[in-house]
This record gives sequence, C-alpha cells and structure tokens, in this order.
Amino acid sequence: MSEILFLAHRLPFPPDRGDKIRSHHVLKALTKLAPVHVASFVDVAADWAHLGALAAVAESHCVAARSKPLALAGIEAVLRGEPVSLAAFGSARLARYVERVLATRPISAIYVFSGQMGQYVPADFPGRVIVDLVDVDSAKFEAYAAGASWPRSWVDAREARTLAVEEARLAARADATLLVSEAEAELLRSRLPGPAKVLALGNGIDTAAFDPAGVAPAELGEGPQLVFTGQMDYAPNIAAALRAIDRVLPGVRRHHPQAQFHVVGRAPTRELLARDGRDGVRIHGEVPDVKPFLAAADIVLVPLEIARGVQNKVLEAMAMARPVVLTPGAATGIGATDGVELAVEESDAGLAARTLALLADPRAAQTMGEAARHFVIAERGWGAMLAGLPAILGFDGKVRRDAA
Repeated sequence: MSEILFLAHRLPFPPDRGDKIRSHHVLKALTKLAPVHVASFVDVAADWAHLGALAAVAESHCVAARSKPLALAGIEAVLRGEPVSLAAFGSARLARYVERVLATRPISAIYVFSGQMGQYVPADFPGRVIVDLVDVDSAKFEAYAAGASWPRSWVDAREARTLAVEEARLAARADATLLVSEAEAELLRSRLPGPAKVLALGNGIDTAAFDPAGVAPAELGEGPQLVFTGQMDYAPNIAAALRAIDRVLPGVRRHHPQAQFHVVGRAPTRELLARDGRDGVRIHGEVPDVKPFLAAADIVLVPLEIARGVQNKVLEAMAMARPVVLTPGAATGIGATDGVELAVEESDAGLAARTLALLADPRAAQTMGEAARHFVIAERGWGAMLAGLPAILGFDGKVRRDAA
C-alpha cells in the first residue's frame, strides 16, 4: 500500500489557530487515504501534551522543538542567501527522520504544509509532491515592508525577495501548489517566472463544534459588545486590533458610550496589553475557548489591513451566527454576499457606520448572523473543501482499507 509523508511547520494539534486548523483537517483527510508519517515542529510548550493525539492518527511521527534563536536564524539566512523563515525551521533531527522514512516506507506522496518545510523534500524523490503554501507569504512581507520604517523595512523587503525565490522553486518542483483561495492562487501565478500547476484548496469550518445552540455566552458587561479573535502576536492581527481601538471604536462609542471592544487570543503584545481597561477596551489574552466570547458578541469586528487567504476567524464567527463587520481583504475567499451574510467596508468611518447600523437594528443583525451560519453550513464544511484532495495526491477513487 502506498503511504504519505506529511511535513508541517507546526504540530497539527490542537487545532486552535488558523494554520493549525487547516493542517489538522488536511492530516485527518490524508489518513483516510493511506498511512501517514508526520514530521513537525512544536513552538508552544503546551502543545507537547498533544503528541498522543498525533500518535493516534499517524503511522509514525517525529516532532522537534523549534527553539533556534531568531538572531541565529537571521545570520544563517544571510550567509546562505535564503529567507529567515526557512533557516528558522531547519532541523537535523527532522531531516534524519525524513530520510529514514523515505528509505524504509513505500511513500508515494509528500504533502508539504507551509513553504518552510519544502527544504526537507529530496530533489530525487520520485513520487508526487504537493506544496500547500496556504498564502503567498512573499506578498505579505512586501506589505509589511511598505508599512515599516528602516531598518525593519529592509529586513521585511529582503524576506519578501528571498521568499519569492523559494515560492517559485517550490512551485516548479511540485506536482501541485495549493493556496487557500482562488485570489491567492491567481496572485501566486502572476508572480511565478514560469508555468506551474497552482490550485485553490479552501478552508472549511466545523459547524458542529462552532454551533451557538451549544454555547453559553460569556458575561462581558453592559452595552454593545464588539469582539475580535486571533493570535495576538501576529502582525496583521495586532494592526487590526489597534485600528479598531484607535480608529473605529471611538466612532461607535460616541453613540454608545458603554460599548466595549474585546481582543481575544493568545500572546497579546505589550502595546495591546497597555490598552486594557481604557476607553472600553478589554484585552483577554489566551482563553480556554473563544466560542463563549463569539456567542456574547453583538458584532464581530475584523478590520484587517493585511489579509492573506481565507480568515478562519471570520468563518468561526459566521458559524456562531454572529453579524461580522469586516474589510474587503478579510472577506476575500469567503464567497459570502455583502449585506446578506456579511457587512463589508474599507474605511474606518464605513466600518463604524455599518457597526452602528447593525446595533440600531437588532433584527437585521440577527438575520445577518443566521444567514451567515446557513451559508457556512451549506458552502464551507471541511468535507466539501477537501473533496479534491484524493485526486490531487493521486489517490482518486481509493480509500484506505483499514480506515473504512
């Protein structure tokens, strides 16, 4: 029987942030096709407790701590002429594991989750190579560079250039390169120097897990409650939260002085923590479960300025039947309709105005939330999103016998 090697830059357990949610569901789908061997990193100490969950689904696995200091990764990257994010994910231990698995197991396909892991694919591997870039990271770093001052702008611009080279190399090497939306796929195609098979493989949502019927709302206080969720040491999320605090929330509070904006997610920066308790802002940090906060939200506000791919935070809020006010970038790839399942605005004033309009009309807000949940149930289940995986990996029509 053919087997699969799965390379992931973060442990796919627990599925508690955007990239891990996608890798988790992809891994589960792959295990229905064939035995899967997993090489991955852990960068959060608490994730070591989830190795048992990985062992339960993987034929074998090797997990390494990602502990290389960023300064060292930077020096290595400059010396080798490669992206810092590539050097940061170098591991002799994982390299030895990959070599052993390829030498001893009937691996017919390698699934590379995130471009940092492409360095582990041997040039002479004869089977299929699938590279799931998720987003076009080089474009993201270009956006970072454009908005930063020197020397950060130089660092980000260099990362963008070197990542673009690596993305082109991987796309040329792969049998298929996957992006999270057609917009991201077209962006990558436009940046490649030659032809490559670039496909969209969308993100889904577990609508049974994110079901408002089974969630008790958190007690957030009096007045309108606005919520933003995400990994809060991630630059686009930090920028979005600060934009909401400084440029959107004041317009809402002029009409609703008791309105509060809640930032929910692990590792908030000092800049965010300094805003906690001031002018209606609450910074909650890591919580056991974001669903009670979503259930308590009058509005989920997602004013992302740099948004790549499909935003899981938006799908989760929609599944929880919440009205979502968001920027066009945050809405990209969702496929929902402005004014029906979402409220889309570009400007700060527009975001505040749409928020105020929904707060003024609770029935319209409820109708939008219900329409959002109906939409993701019908269009965004993980089964539907990953239905094309077997064909992409060359397993079309095949089901793992011992998984039937």
